Amino acid sequence: MSLLPIFVRLEQRPVVVAGAGRVALAKIENLLRTGAAITVIAPQAVAGVRDLADHGRLIWLQRTFEPADVDGALLVIAATNSPVVNRVVYEEAARRNVLCNAVDDPPNCHFYFGSVVSRGDLQIAVSTAGESPALAQRLSREIDDQLPSDLGPWLREIGALRREIRASTSSGAVRNLLLHELVQRPLCSSSECPARQNVRDQVSVPQAPVNQD
Repeated sequence: MSLLPIFVRLEQRPVVVAGAGRVALAKIENLLRTGAAITVIAPQAVAGVRDLADHGRLIWLQRTFEPADVDGALLVIAATNSPVVNRVVYEEAARRNVLCNAVDDPPNCHFYFGSVVSRGDLQIAVSTAGESPALAQRLSREIDDQLPSDLGPWLREIGALRREIRASTSSGAVRNLLLHELVQRPLCSSSECPARQNVRDQVSVPQAPVNQD
């Protein structure tokens, strides 16, 4: 069955990570970028996890996993060094309809972490549904090599102009054409930039009245 590719906002949402070794730390570092409220459960932790807990960037419960730990979580990551424990974490999450990823164990995953290429707010994720993470990584490197380094700032400029167009132009073919035109030509930060001036000119054109008959 096909997977649903989505990008989830996790800011201040509860995420539980069972395990605190090197593998868990890699997942935690990715989650921290999203602003998720992370709780780590493990009797022992690598220095990186301990340091994050000491600085208040996550909560570390220094004990073994308990079934109730997944209550209220939005996502659960099973990343211990025991396949048996990871399976228990997955089963307890599934029992509560909480999405779980057991690292390097595709049958015990409700979702998979893609290999991600980022340029600011632009994110491109490649997933093989757990079949070949190495292939996903290779493809993401190839994509990364082809993307300009300034796409992040350019995207912010496009976003600002998009909001201006939406606020100044009624919905319809003209607005849709402008929005699509933005991504087809160079865009610079100067107010004299041709692309920016073109948008200004188009927005300033009086819109035809809507026939109410």
